[in-house]
Amino acid sequence: MITPDPAADEARRRGLRRMRTIAVSLLVFAAVVYVATRGQGGFLGFVNAGAEASMVGAIADWFAVTALFKHPLGIPVPHTALIPKRKDELGRGLEEFVGENFLQEGIIRDRVAAATISARVGSWLSNPANARRVADEAAELASIALGKVTDEHVRGFVQDALVPRFREEPISPLLGGLLDEVVRDDLHHGLVDLAVDEIAQWLVENPEQFAEVLEERAPWWAPDRLNSAVSRRLYREIVEWLLDIRHDPHHHARRALDSMLRQLAHDLLHDPDTQARTEHLKERLLDHPQVLSSSVDLWNALRRSLQTSLADPEGAVRQRVLAELSAFGSRLVADENLRKRLDLVAADAAVFAVERYGAEITAVITSTIERWDGKEAARRIELHVGRDLQFIRINGTIVGGLVGVVIHAASLVL
Repeated sequence: MITPDPAADEARRRGLRRMRTIAVSLLVFAAVVYVATRGQGGFLGFVNAGAEASMVGAIADWFAVTALFKHPLGIPVPHTALIPKRKDELGRGLEEFVGENFLQEGIIRDRVAAATISARVGSWLSNPANARRVADEAAELASIALGKVTDEHVRGFVQDALVPRFREEPISPLLGGLLDEVVRDDLHHGLVDLAVDEIAQWLVENPEQFAEVLEERAPWWAPDRLNSAVSRRLYREIVEWLLDIRHDPHHHARRALDSMLRQLAHDLLHDPDTQARTEHLKERLLDHPQVLSSSVDLWNALRRSLQTSLADPEGAVRQRVLAELSAFGSRLVADENLRKRLDLVAADAAVFAVERYGAEITAVITSTIERWDGKEAARRIELHVGRDLQFIRINGTIVGGLVGVVIHAASLVL
């Protein structure tokens, strides 16, 4: 099916009729002049020869133009009505022409470079209104996408994709290697310092609660005074011990922890018993029904938090996206090297897409034309290019007349 634009088609149709009228009028004028000057000599002989040649040129070019779209006067002359008969071959030829002359790496790279995509994007994003528009659209799309993910989707993903994968993958070597890297690079010291700081700070700020916990566990027969003295003594010792650990990077507790973690990493990598216990623990965790419900609850909490922030025009997520877009636009405008790199990436992506899918892209031309009805396709093509083709008829009439005058003059000279 060909779905034209009625208003545009009507304008093309009027233009085609107007040019046809001009071409036919010139032919009729040449015929009248020919009849009026027939048998005359002198100057009128030249006019008669020119008019005769004009009619021949006009009729010949009318035949040539008409033969593209239909049989002239309905007579099935060979090699006429070319478009209705050979539209499929023409479509394949057009497909090959586009593929060979347009979808070439050099041409694509030149056009991408001339488009200055990164510079335009940077200039566009530098406008706060445009950056805000992108952030708002992205937030709306992200919120819609989050809303489309249901609990069943999450449950199915965890149960059908993640859990089987975790079952197949031995976790002991992974944990052992990760722990070994952490201990070797002393990455855990920051976590130790954080934990010690938080515990020490809580103890300093909550001595009464610490004492209450200890006194609740004290023997019933112990005097309250003795319980209080023991609680105070334990409190001071624990706080001092934590502060010693915090300020002494070589504290024996730290060394003991390092030794324990190194041994655990070694056992996870090399000890079959430790590996078996770890795998058994993994299986128990994966079989626990709370894994699915906790995954769904975690996802719902994350989704609600994100949707709430995305819905707020002044929310943290939107503001962060807006800031990053504005900063990226400003950097694109200022950094020429970045623009060159991004343009090169865009050119590489376009070349890759054309090399990989160019045949499918150009095949759209052939497949579309093959679905067209031959006569309807001819009418549609004539409607688009027929007006310009009428200039061939007009030029044929004029040039034919001039050639006729020249031939007549040459015949007199000879």
